[in-house]
Amino acid sequence: MEYYPFDSRNPLYRSQIGAIAEGKTLRLRLLLHLDAKVDSAFLLMICDGESEPVEILLTEAEILDNYKFYECELELDEGLYWYAFKYKSEFGEFYVTKTGSSLGTLSEDGRWWQQTVYKKDFCTPDWLKGGIIYQIFPDRFFASKQDKKNVPTDRFMQKDTFSVPEYRQGEDLCHLGNDYYCGDLKGIEEKLNYIKGLGVTCIYLNPIFEAHSNHRYNTADYFKIDSLLGDENDLMSLCKNAEKLGISIILDGVFSHTGDDSIYFNSKGRYDSCGAANSTASPYINWYKFKSYPDDYESWWGVKTLPEINEDNPDFTEFITGENGVLRYWIKKGIKGWRLDVADELPDNFLDNIRKSVKAENKDAYILGEVWEDASNKISYDVRRKFLRGEQLDSVMNYPFADAIIDFIKDKNAERLINTVLDITENYPPEAIALLMNHIGTHDTPRIITNLCHKGKIPQDREWQSKQKLTESEFKHGVKLVKLASVIQYTLPGVPSLYYGDEIALEGYGDPFCRGFFDWSKTKSGLTNHYRKLGKIRANTPVFKNGTFAPVKSENGVLAFARESDASSALTVINNTESELSLKLPQKYQTATPNFNGKILNKSLILPSLSAEILTI
Repeated sequence: MEYYPFDSRNPLYRSQIGAIAEGKTLRLRLLLHLDAKVDSAFLLMICDGESEPVEILLTEAEILDNYKFYECELELDEGLYWYAFKYKSEFGEFYVTKTGSSLGTLSEDGRWWQQTVYKKDFCTPDWLKGGIIYQIFPDRFFASKQDKKNVPTDRFMQKDTFSVPEYRQGEDLCHLGNDYYCGDLKGIEEKLNYIKGLGVTCIYLNPIFEAHSNHRYNTADYFKIDSLLGDENDLMSLCKNAEKLGISIILDGVFSHTGDDSIYFNSKGRYDSCGAANSTASPYINWYKFKSYPDDYESWWGVKTLPEINEDNPDFTEFITGENGVLRYWIKKGIKGWRLDVADELPDNFLDNIRKSVKAENKDAYILGEVWEDASNKISYDVRRKFLRGEQLDSVMNYPFADAIIDFIKDKNAERLINTVLDITENYPPEAIALLMNHIGTHDTPRIITNLCHKGKIPQDREWQSKQKLTESEFKHGVKLVKLASVIQYTLPGVPSLYYGDEIALEGYGDPFCRGFFDWSKTKSGLTNHYRKLGKIRANTPVFKNGTFAPVKSENGVLAFARESDASSALTVINNTESELSLKLPQKYQTATPNFNGKILNKSLILPSLSAEILTI
């Protein structure tokens, strides 16, 4: 049998795999061949931010075949650590560092392993574990017949719901961001039974507060629902009736910037308030970062209509996180949590205060952050972030999984997908892993069917994007690919998030084309039924709440992995090839129940080309 000096994903070398709670004992073991003539071996460990590693002498332990273990036990404080090994022998001094996966190699120049240590009292809400999120862009889901009151007259009301969202800037009333399809909160409430039929347990709403664009990421008033969507009573009614169906509502919190056309900045004079753009005596003046008053100020990514907030300003912090602040106000009205827009652009102190505020109001409320990279080791604004160590977020939007799934469907590299999943599950605390928002498309990305069918780099030309439409054959092929991707998405660790309209194969490239109006004539499609079945499988299989993850096969377009717990087990198999697959099954799955079109014959799973199966026990 071949052994490696170290493998961070193998219990032979570690007493616990992955992130650990502070104060827990961790045993690390190095395995070296007897022919190496080892004199002494050391663990090299450095706390993130420090300049020099600590050397810890390893103790000789038992012999395995022709190898000997060298080990130590550690108790670490909360933080992020990096480690490697070295040993001395009669042949010289050698280092053991990390390869591109989890394995150790004899090289001084390799990477070091990461060790995440989180707060021992870090816990996340149980109600979402094993569930399903449904993301809705409120203007584009469903329009009730409720009268719209006090709607600003400078908005273009789109009558043709099948029209392509406006993508052109201009002086006309109908321009990018100003075309409204009039979806509303009552409309969402009317469709709760449909949403429940998809197995959904949580609805994530893109911004609903008053703002003067259809995406509403340019907040005008944090304490008012946008008039086109309804009012406070409509939100409370939605929350109450969703709860009856076992569905919770979370809102999008945009706190890194406001709109310039807002109560707080008021550059257009729309409001009676004294905004920061109106006078240096404004109560909001210190919320913003003026370089030269009044026209030169910092804005989000240089977009002047989105003046950037100084989140360290105590008045703003109190406004958002105080006892009577925005966060707690809306939790009192019935929401169950917050998704934090651009969480990696919010300072640590502000995030700390957000958690304290939200959990003080409701300890079971969910705090989800928008972070596009590995959130355990991300550096933003020259600072290593601590999003998932127990004092800030519950979990994050899982872009690494999304990218890996999409890449696998396109290029069939199953090994890379598995390695991405193992990297994240190794780096994140288990409480955060259980609540990862596993999406494959959002309001910020191309529609999944469009993305999977597109070959090569997507042109950024909106004029070109506006004219693209899948042919009938491309569409049929795309539906097959979406089914493959969704089966992976729904069975990996975390919580799958279905972006409204993906279940009926809405098409479209990036913003604004990924934000089309929902076509309610297509809810009886085969793809919609596929998502309903996925919802039932998750609801009936407890393993998806907290089961372990173990790769079974990953090569040449074939992917298989197991989720296992004491309560149940599931084996996901993806045949992303043009040929029928025959896969010899592990013994426990040879009598399992197929849920799709796979067949078990002679202890093997027979799976048609471009298809997926979930075997459940």
